[in-house]
Amino acid sequence: MLTIYQLKSRFQGILRPLTRLLAQAGVTANAVTLFAMFVSVALGGFLFFFGPGQPRWFLLMPLWMFLRMALNAIDGMLAREFGQKSALGAYLNELSDVFSDAALYLPFVLIAPLGWGSVGGVIFLAAVSEMAGALGPMIGAPRQYDGPMGKSDRAFLFGALGLWLGLAGSLPGWIFWLFPAAAVAILLNTFNRIRSGLEAVSR
Repeated sequence: MLTIYQLKSRFQGILRPLTRLLAQAGVTANAVTLFAMFVSVALGGFLFFFGPGQPRWFLLMPLWMFLRMALNAIDGMLAREFGQKSALGAYLNELSDVFSDAALYLPFVLIAPLGWGSVGGVIFLAAVSEMAGALGPMIGAPRQYDGPMGKSDRAFLFGALGLWLGLAGSLPGWIFWLFPAAAVAILLNTFNRIRSGLEAVSR
């Protein structure tokens, strides 16, 4: 099933020259990972407290989602291509994504027609999905990234919602139904990640 994640290799190709410059300057993969997490948490907190009263602040969401995807690609290339892989980096990479996703999605609980139930459900299922993918190496399989509605797809969804909210000042009522659909898609990707992992070790 096609997901935005499948475009990652082309995106990495564009970012590779910048990644090389960062490596030469002594920037580490772990530093990039932590920077992306800290900015995500800070932006999520800012939008939670100030966004509902000033929806235009949500225009920061699509901009940061794009930059965060770039930073995620860069930290991965620094680790793989410049000899910076580490056990600590593996922990930081997985945990920072879960923290960042939760922080960036949380402000939408205060935006009508959404709420704690719909957005909270997506946050919970997103964490379960990433856990299912990260458990692959525990059984001897690669890390699993199957879609639909993986991290990149969720970034597109929430970035688009932030853009809409920032430009229009509110979200239409039918947006509520995107979240049950997203929840079902995340459940499907969790199943796909478990299945792919099991298939990988049975070959």
